[in-house]
Formats: sequence, C-alpha cells, structure tokens
Amino acid sequence: MTPRIDTHLDVRQDRRLIRPNDHSKRFLRITVQAPRATGERTRPPVNLAIVLDRSGSMSGAKLGVAKAAVEEAIGRLRPEDRFSVVVYDDIVDVVCASTAASPEARRGAIARLRDIDARGSTNLGEGWLRGCEQVAAYLSNEGVNRCLLLTDGLANVGITDPDELTQHARELRARGVSTTTFGVGNDFDETLLQALADAGGGHFYYIADAPQIRDAITSEVGETLETVARDVALEITARDTLRIDAISPYRLTTSGNRTTVALGDMVSEQVVEVVLRLSFPYGEIGHDTGAIVGVTDRDGVFVSGATAREPVRVTWTYADDRSNDTQPRDRDVDRAVARLFAARARQEAVRLNRAGDFEGARRALGATRKRIEGYAGDDPEIRAVLGTLAEEQVVYAAPMAEASRKEAYYASANALRCRDVQGRSVRRI
Repeated sequence: MTPRIDTHLDVRQDRRLIRPNDHSKRFLRITVQAPRATGERTRPPVNLAIVLDRSGSMSGAKLGVAKAAVEEAIGRLRPEDRFSVVVYDDIVDVVCASTAASPEARRGAIARLRDIDARGSTNLGEGWLRGCEQVAAYLSNEGVNRCLLLTDGLANVGITDPDELTQHARELRARGVSTTTFGVGNDFDETLLQALADAGGGHFYYIADAPQIRDAITSEVGETLETVARDVALEITARDTLRIDAISPYRLTTSGNRTTVALGDMVSEQVVEVVLRLSFPYGEIGHDTGAIVGVTDRDGVFVSGATAREPVRVTWTYADDRSNDTQPRDRDVDRAVARLFAARARQEAVRLNRAGDFEGARRALGATRKRIEGYAGDDPEIRAVLGTLAEEQVVYAAPMAEASRKEAYYASANALRCRDVQGRSVRRI
C-alpha cells in the first residue's frame, strides 16, 4: 500500500491586474508544506561530520558543553548512519574518521573527544573542509550528507577570504555535501557563517552563550534525522520575458522559460514560505499572461501519492490604469512582503551600525518604512511593522552592543528563511 503523503502547495498573488505600458511589479507568496514522517516511511540514513573549534577562546564552559552536545548527538544515530568528528585550532585533527555509528564506534569517539583541550588560533577553513572530506569519502546517494561547523571566532589562519570559503560551500553542495554553521558568542563573523550555510544548503545558528550550544546542536541533528524530502525546489514556468527575483534568500536560477528556487532538504511537516517579485513585459489590455508553479524533490516525494498536489497555474490580466489603481490586494501577501523587506533592512542597518555609519543605518530603515507605507493602508499587522521600524531608526542611529547586533541579525535571518526565533524549522500547527 502506498503511504499517505500529506503535501501542500499554496500560491497567492498580491494583485491580479497589470499595466500594458509599464513593467508592472507584482509579488507571489508560495507556501510549501512537507509530508508528515510516519512509521511506514523509513528515514534516509545520515552521514554527519561534526567539526569543533578548539581554539583558545573556546576554553572552559564553551568547549565542555560542545563536547557533551556532540556525545548526545552521535548517541541518537543508528548503526546504518555514519559520523566523524574533527577538531581544529591552527592544527586540524580528525578525532574520529568517518565510521558506521555502531555502539563501539560511538563509545570510542566519545572517549577520544573527552581528552580534547582548547588551544591555538582558528583555521576555520581547513577544519571545515576536513570535515567535508570525511562526509564526501562515504557519500550516500540515498541519505543526508552534512557537515556541522561550530566556531566562536574569526577565520584567521589558512583560508580567510569569505568569498573563497563561500565558493567552496557552493561546490560541496553541488557534490551532495551540505553545511550547517553555529556561531558562539560575540566574536565570530555572522555574515560569513550565514553565507556558508546558504551556499551549502544548510542552516545557521547564533548561540549567545555556552548553555545554548547543546540545544542548537541537538535541534539540528534532530531535524536532520527527520528529513522527509531532499533537495526540494520550486519550478516556475513562464514567458522568458517575465523577470523573476527572489525576495526570500533562496538560490534562484533561470534557464529559458523555467526558473528554479532551491529550498534544500525539508523535515516532517515543515512549512517554507517564499516570496518572489515578478516584473512583467508590455502587453495589450484584456490579454492574460501566467505562470505555472510546481514543487519537486530528489526522491519524488512531492509528486507521488494520492494527495500530492499538481502544479498551480496563476494568471494576470492587462488592464487600464484606473482598474489597476482600484483593484483589491491580498493582504496576506502584503504582510509577507512587508516582513521580508523589514528583515532585509534590519540586516543592512546592522552592517552600517557596525561600520559606524549611524545615519546610514537610520536612512536604510526609513527608506523601507516609506516603501511599506505606500501599501500599508489601515492593516494592523503592517502598521505594526511600520511602528517597529520607526522605533528601530532611533536604536540603530546610535552605537549598539555587539550582542545586540548579532541578535538583530539572527532574528532577521530567521524571519527571511521561515525559521523560528531559535533557528528551528517552522512546522504545521
């Protein structure tokens, strides 16, 4: 009997009319819900590398809690899974080479890990790449292959260029190895760790202090063990004269009349919301144009089963200016667009505040506030976004503590990627 697959694809437009003599901008909000994991469906095996920063700044509670979290994480693996453990400062050591997660292997890795002490500098690049090598050596075509990288500092030895590191993450992802990053404290580079996670098809977690390390690592490993669909992607088919941009920070590629938005792996009942901006070509009044939106994944989860959704067709109609000006709006889409633009503005304001450009940070938030004001009307949720932006203009126009900047960046990063305040996947309620 074919297991029941409860998947959902919802596509909503902010407006349905477009102008014939202007490159009208319209938004699509696309929501994808993953199927629920059931006992009838065997989860894919996992192939993990856990890479720990053991530089001097990790001494004390941070390294102790991190090692305990690794012990707990590998204790959840099954014999058909694989794991490896790598530690680094200016020297990289493979504590446990990739091995099947037998009880004996887990006990041996834990015993060796307990002897690791903090020391030295931070060769983040080589430590991370060594972990990825462990994963790649036993790449599973049927499973989830992921490297987990934890650090509390800056890459100051070996490869230190953010663009080079991000390119490595992108290439590794193309080979099937994903990367999740964890930044601890106030001295790491959150833009680098977020870029590695985005390019690497994984997730980024900000950990304010040592006690939170366990929760972040166990949460990520737990989600990895609940993966139900790998390499999920949206496919939008439309005229090649229709320009499509992603407001949400997912990788978008276009070839001819097909645009693909990569969502990565999805876990049981996870909900992902994507907002796209479309720029339309000129047309004739009364004529329609449209797009077809579908969802795919590596294993066909989203296209099989009795309840799998067919691709959704959406249409727009060319109409005169008066009809465009008076047409109704979908307020749910407007709210999603406002939240995303506000989150993007906050991240830019964080960057400017850190650089000492306090007036620039205030202007960045103000410009977005003005933009949202243009369609806010009397909608209470959008008015609340505007009120928060107004308050933040004052906050960001003065020096901020580094912890406050990191918290603001992380909150915005999660909002942009449809993750909760702890960085976890949003699930169906």
